[in-house]
Amino acid sequence: MVLFDAPMGNWDAGDRGLAAVPGREKEFRESLARVVEYGHALGCDTVHTMAGVVGPSQDYQAAERTYVGNLRYAAAFLEKHGIAVVIEPINKKMGLVKNGPSYTTQGMHGYFLNHTEHARRIVEQVESRNLYLHLDVYRMQMLEGHLAETIEANIGVTRHLQIAGVPGRHEPTVGEINYPYLFDLLDSLGYQGWIGCEYRPRGNTWEGLGWAARYGIRIPEVLPAR
Repeated sequence: MVLFDAPMGNWDAGDRGLAAVPGREKEFRESLARVVEYGHALGCDTVHTMAGVVGPSQDYQAAERTYVGNLRYAAAFLEKHGIAVVIEPINKKMGLVKNGPSYTTQGMHGYFLNHTEHARRIVEQVESRNLYLHLDVYRMQMLEGHLAETIEANIGVTRHLQIAGVPGRHEPTVGEINYPYLFDLLDSLGYQGWIGCEYRPRGNTWEGLGWAARYGIRIPEVLPAR
């Protein structure tokens, strides 16, 4: 286990994190004790503190102030326990069907943090050595493009990456992103973090991992039954 999410509030009621939700600061900060408990039990030293949903009638500036304050508190509190904090931009215009099959994989409607540039500004405002970026290349391509330049500009504050093909969120060999080029770029930049394969295999998971042989991932000779 290399990454897990902090408590997100009431998922069924529409919560997708609490860090940027004004009025729920106490709930967010109290939840960090559970982060420590889970992190130590799992031997996992990285947590994603999800921002949450900000509706069109809510005060966006107030949400950002809440976000910065909560992240500053979380980064300081969790650093004492050896756990780093990451934030991830997530699509806010996809996943329109609440809790539908594409909701969490493709986007979260109304999510507060949507672009790498915004996430970097938040990190700079918080001013903590224990706060980093968690970049999902699939989401970056859907929302921003300019993948190589964005990764290179932010590699110094990036702790975790995720990959998937665009469109469809299938294997990284499917679609328009040139992942071998990006992997070589990451090597040249000295990236030492994990790359998570957050995608939906088109068929059998093992068969779909053929692309990874170049990177030392070996496929069992006898594949498990479908």
